[in-house]
Amino acid sequence: MTGGTGEGEGRPPYVHSMIAGGLGGTTGDMLMHSLDTVKTRQQGDPHLPPKYTSLGSSYYTIWRQEGVRRGLYGGWLPAMMGSFPGTVLFFGTYEWSKRHMIDYGIQSHISYLTAGFLGDFAASIVYVPSEVLKTRLQLQGRYNNPYFKSGYNYRGTFDAAKIIVRTEGFSELFSGYKATLYRDLPFSALQFMFYEQFQSWARQYKKSRELGIPLELLTGAAGGGLAGVMTCPLDVVKTRLQTQIDPVPVIGKPKGRAVAETMSGLKEAPLKQSQHPPPPVQQSRPISTSSPSTHTPRPGAMPLDEDSILRGLKIIYKTEGIGGWFRGVGPRFVWTSVQSGCMLFLYQTILRQLEVWLPVERSGFSA
Repeated sequence: MTGGTGEGEGRPPYVHSMIAGGLGGTTGDMLMHSLDTVKTRQQGDPHLPPKYTSLGSSYYTIWRQEGVRRGLYGGWLPAMMGSFPGTVLFFGTYEWSKRHMIDYGIQSHISYLTAGFLGDFAASIVYVPSEVLKTRLQLQGRYNNPYFKSGYNYRGTFDAAKIIVRTEGFSELFSGYKATLYRDLPFSALQFMFYEQFQSWARQYKKSRELGIPLELLTGAAGGGLAGVMTCPLDVVKTRLQTQIDPVPVIGKPKGRAVAETMSGLKEAPLKQSQHPPPPVQQSRPISTSSPSTHTPRPGAMPLDEDSILRGLKIIYKTEGIGGWFRGVGPRFVWTSVQSGCMLFLYQTILRQLEVWLPVERSGFSA
């Protein structure tokens, strides 16, 4: 990361970047996990009207009824199991591709942008399956949860993985893969392009590679926050595709979109009440399998019938204008700023410590 200028002296060994990225990214994700849980409950609540509405009241309700470990931090184990290897892969891929592109003479901003795309794509192989497990356990809460009926009831992480693979197939662990990449690849690419540039400006301002805590936090938060604002329209479309209630399909007419392709959705509960009169058709509210979305559709928002980001953008623009693309942009800016600032500050801090604890000859590890 510190090799933004392309100079060898600013390039930490790859192994250091991967360790620091893994620890920094995992810590940042764990710090924000409770907010992610609230988001998941809000998006995946199958009840009408929904039990969880505003952020503050939802946070307090989950904490009061279910506590911290099984409530706000439900699903923390798969989150950590996916976050660490995912961020290790991201930073390793990012640094390797960035350095090689710069060494081949590719313009630095293009190198940062492309490396961010490649890094997130490599990491997605690990973090998408873990996100499917995490979001289901977050939505469920504790086993036999008396306060919230989500449609899931797993004893724990490994029980959830076993049941999903046995009953729904291994491919279900990758549901939401396409929708996750639509938003996260552009976000990661922009985030690190801005971060590298802000770091360069900060070093020029300080006339030193040592920026100090305030500037370290500010450059990371600014990179993540600006990327979050710019990708807000993608977040809006993705969230609506994943959280809108699908209309009951008309006989002989296929549904407008394939739910299973775009997210890890709520699965309808087994028909245990077959002895009773058939209930009305259940409409599921699918949940997201990526970083928290802060967008809430306005009442009466037009549903997006196609699983298409571009078509979704057009529909929202025609019905709601530019403002529809940036609904929830304020909370999204706050979340991405805090998470990015924490992760990248810890990344740089751990890198400096690793240079002291694990001195390595750079010639064998740097680009």
